[in-house]
Amino acid sequence: MQIGQLRAFLAVAEQRHFTRTAKELGLAQPSVSAHIQRLESELATELFHRMKGKVTLTPAGEALLPYARRIVADVGAATEELRAVGSLARGHLAIGATPSLSATLLPAVLSRFHSAYPGIDLTMREAGSVDLVAAVEEGALDVALVILPVRQDVLETQALVREELVVAVSRAHPLARRRTVSVTELRDVPLVLPRVGYDLRSATEAACRAAGFTPTLAVEGGEMDGVLRLAAAGIGAAIVPSLVIERNGPLHAIRIAKPSLTRTIGLAHRRDRRLSRAAQELIETVRALVRDRSWLKTSPPGLTVLR
Repeated sequence: MQIGQLRAFLAVAEQRHFTRTAKELGLAQPSVSAHIQRLESELATELFHRMKGKVTLTPAGEALLPYARRIVADVGAATEELRAVGSLARGHLAIGATPSLSATLLPAVLSRFHSAYPGIDLTMREAGSVDLVAAVEEGALDVALVILPVRQDVLETQALVREELVVAVSRAHPLARRRTVSVTELRDVPLVLPRVGYDLRSATEAACRAAGFTPTLAVEGGEMDGVLRLAAAGIGAAIVPSLVIERNGPLHAIRIAKPSLTRTIGLAHRRDRRLSRAAQELIETVRALVRDRSWLKTSPPGLTVLR
């Protein structure tokens, strides 16, 4: 049963005449007759009583009529919906970002994208990079801004920015007058660590281990905003992305030397799924904003645009 056959059936049922139906559909009369004959052959029943000058529906035709109307209407609605999605008039997109990027880059991205494509519904998830990677793998997110490298073969990644990590302390902290500090000098400095699952926690612990010590904990287990507030309150120092330090804010950023700590921000999506047009446009929006730096509220040290 083909949609063209059902459209021909509905037109004949309305016109009650093959010639008038052919004119309405812009087909030759034999084509209309062939559509109806093939449909009747497939259903193994006659759908019309054929009389001189007109046709009428058989009981089988009457039974088919409401189903045919519903099928043709549904196909038409689906076609219009797909056209709308393809033209970005409607659709849905789920994007994830780490907390530091949710507070800096992502608002500018979503603002520009929503202005260009207001019919696309946007869902945002803020989480650590480990959780975001898992969500992209599972298909819960279309695209995510994560910390590279990502080891999962099922994901395709694109590097965007390399940034320095800095030590954030309150203005009254003993280290607040320092411009640089080595990781070794943090041996006895109480640290505020984010919860497990944040790449910053892993990076901090790895840097301390490489320097030969286990970090001294002031507080652990917080989200990014909590970590920054605790550091600003003087409870401890925190290793954070330079992007999140506000100019003239409550925190003083100290660059890490010998060696510096950096991380690479990138986009991740599944390589075995074709990106929707909406996802492609979102990625282009991210790239454009990264290039023009208009989203930066400060001039963070050690920020390198890779694309």
